[in-house]
Amino acid sequence: MSETSLRVLSVIPPMTQLNTPYPSTAYLTGFLRSRSVDAVQEDLALALVLRLLSRDGLTAIRDRIEATPERERSPRVRAFLAQFERYRITIGPAIAFLQGRDPTLANRICGRNFLPEGSRFESLDVYIDPEGGDPLAWAFGALGLEDRARHLATLYLNDVADVLREAVDPRFEFVRYAESLAQSQASFEPLALALAEPLNLVDETLRGLALDAIARHAPQVVLLSVPFPGAVYGAFRIAQAIKARDPKIVTVLGGGFVNTELRELTEPRVFDYFDYVTLDDGERPILALLDHLQGGRGRSRLVRTFFRDADSGEVRYVNLGEADIAFAEVGTPTWDGLPLDRYLSVLDMLNPMHRLWSDGRWNKLTVAHGCYWKKCSFCDVSLDYISRYDGASAKTLVDRIEAIIAETGQTGFHFVDEAAPPKALKALAQELIERGVAISWWGNIRFEKSFTPDLCRLLAESGCIAVSGGLEVASDRLLQLMKKGVSVDQVARVTNAFTEAGILVHAYLMYGFPTQTVQDTVDALEYVRQLFESGCIQSGFFHRFACTVHSPVGQNPDEYGVKLVPLPPVTFAKNDVRFIDPTGVDHDQLGVALNKALYNYMHGIGLEQDVRSWFSDRVPRPRVPRNFIERALR
Repeated sequence: MSETSLRVLSVIPPMTQLNTPYPSTAYLTGFLRSRSVDAVQEDLALALVLRLLSRDGLTAIRDRIEATPERERSPRVRAFLAQFERYRITIGPAIAFLQGRDPTLANRICGRNFLPEGSRFESLDVYIDPEGGDPLAWAFGALGLEDRARHLATLYLNDVADVLREAVDPRFEFVRYAESLAQSQASFEPLALALAEPLNLVDETLRGLALDAIARHAPQVVLLSVPFPGAVYGAFRIAQAIKARDPKIVTVLGGGFVNTELRELTEPRVFDYFDYVTLDDGERPILALLDHLQGGRGRSRLVRTFFRDADSGEVRYVNLGEADIAFAEVGTPTWDGLPLDRYLSVLDMLNPMHRLWSDGRWNKLTVAHGCYWKKCSFCDVSLDYISRYDGASAKTLVDRIEAIIAETGQTGFHFVDEAAPPKALKALAQELIERGVAISWWGNIRFEKSFTPDLCRLLAESGCIAVSGGLEVASDRLLQLMKKGVSVDQVARVTNAFTEAGILVHAYLMYGFPTQTVQDTVDALEYVRQLFESGCIQSGFFHRFACTVHSPVGQNPDEYGVKLVPLPPVTFAKNDVRFIDPTGVDHDQLGVALNKALYNYMHGIGLEQDVRSWFSDRVPRPRVPRNFIERALR
C-alpha cells in the first residue's frame, strides 16, 4: 500500500440496535488504524432514530400527517394528533432519560401523567393486580423506580414508532427495517422499485444525515456494514445519496447479510450503488481493495470481491486467495467517533435476562473467531464465520479488554461469539482474576458438560452475569438428529450449575425442525416448563426453524427426511429454502402456543399448568415424566 493513505469511513446503516453500537465498524476501524489507515466511523442508525424522535422530527411527522386526507388516518394516528403538543414537549426529556442523562425524570414518568399513553400501554393490562394495586409492582417492587420508568418510556417510543409506520413509512421498524425487501429475495427487483420511489420523511432524513457525514469526514472510501436484512434498505439509500452527491467516492458493501445471502450475486444493478461487494471477514479484502485503489495491484488481485466489469457490464467475482488476518492480529476494536453517551437503554421485556439485549451499552467483543463445534445441522457451518475457528491467548484478550475500558470508561462486555469455547473462557476468567480486571460480561455458549459447577463459579468470580445457549428442540431424538452434541438431562445439569453460581441463563429454542411431530412439540414444551420451574433457565426465545442453503439440512435434505422446494433463478439474495416435511404438521399454529407459554413462563406465570392448556387445538398428553428435570438434577 502506498504511503499516502485514503480516508475510510465505516458506517452502521439503519437499523441495528438502539442501546449499543453494532461492533463491525469498531472492529474495522480499529484494525485499519493499526495498519496506519486514516479510518473513521459513524452510526447513522442511531442518528436517524434520534433525528426522527426529536421535537423537529415529531413536527415533521405531524406535518406529513396533516397533508393527508383525514379519512385515511388510523385511530392511532388521530390519537397522536390529538395529543401532539404533549408528545412534542415530552420527547426530548424522554430521550434524555433513556440515554441516562436525566435520571430524576423517573419520578414524573412513573406518575403516569407526564408521558402521553397510546395503544402500546394496553400491554400493561396483563399485569393488572386483582386487588387494584400497582400493575407493575410485581415486576419492579416498591423501589424499582428507574426500571419502571424505562419500561414506560420504551412503550412511549414504540407508540411514536407505530405512528411513524402508519403515517409515513409502512416499512419502519427499530430493528427489522424494510426487512422483506432483502431477506432471501432471489431478485433485486423489489429493492430496486423501493429505491426508485420518491423519498419519504425517513428517506429524506437519512439522506441528510449521510451527506452531513460525508461533508464532515471527506472520505474517499465508504464501507457500509450490513449485518441483517433489516439494514439493507438503509445501506442502499445511503449509498444512493453518496453517489448522487459525489460519484468519485468509492462505496463498498459487506457484513453478515452479504456473507450469508449474496454469495452468488450476479445482479448488475447493485453496482449502481456500490462499487465493490466483499465477502466474509473484511480485513483482508479491504486491505487488498485499498492497495488497488492506490495503484498497488490490479483488480484481478482483489480478495473475495465482486465488482461490475466496465466493458461487459457483468458482475465479476475475484479472489486471489490470500490468507486471512489471524484473529490474534486483528487488533483492538475502537469506538472512537461513536456517540457512546447518546445510545438508548430501552426496556421492552421485563424479564431480567431477556432485557440484556436492549438495556445498557455493552462493549461487544469476540473471544474467538468461528465455532469450535461447527456440527449443528441447522447452522451455516459451511460459511467462514462458522467454519474457520481461530482463537487468541487470554493475555491478548485481556489486553484488548483493558484498552477498551480505558477508551470507553465502561466495563460491561458482551462476547458475541457463535459459541465461546469453555477452555478459552476458563483461561480468560483466570487472567481477569489474576490481573485484577473487574468487568461484567455475558455471552453465548454451548450447554456442554465441560461447564462444571467449579467452572461456572470461576466464571461468575471473573464477572460473568449471564449466558445464552441453544437448547433448540428439547427432544433427545431431535437433538441427536441436529448433531447438537447435548442431551436434555445434560442441559438441565449445566444450566443448573450456572444458576447455582448466580449466572442468568437464556435458552434459544426452536420448533418446526424436520420430522418434528406434534407429540415432539408438546414434549419439548414440557421439558421447557420444567426447566423454568426448576430455576435452570430464566429466559428463552422460540424461533421457527428455517432451512438455509449453507446448512447440512439444506445441503443433504435426504438425511433429514425432507425434500427441498426448488428455488427460482437467483441473481440477488439466496439463503432460506422452503422444504416439504412428510409429517405435515402446522408448525405456525403450534408456534403461537409455544410463544404464549414461554412469555408467561418468563414472568413466572402458568408454571403449574398442564402444557396442553396453551394450545388452541387438542394435542396429545406429554410423554415426559413431570419430575424428569428434578430427577436429572439429582
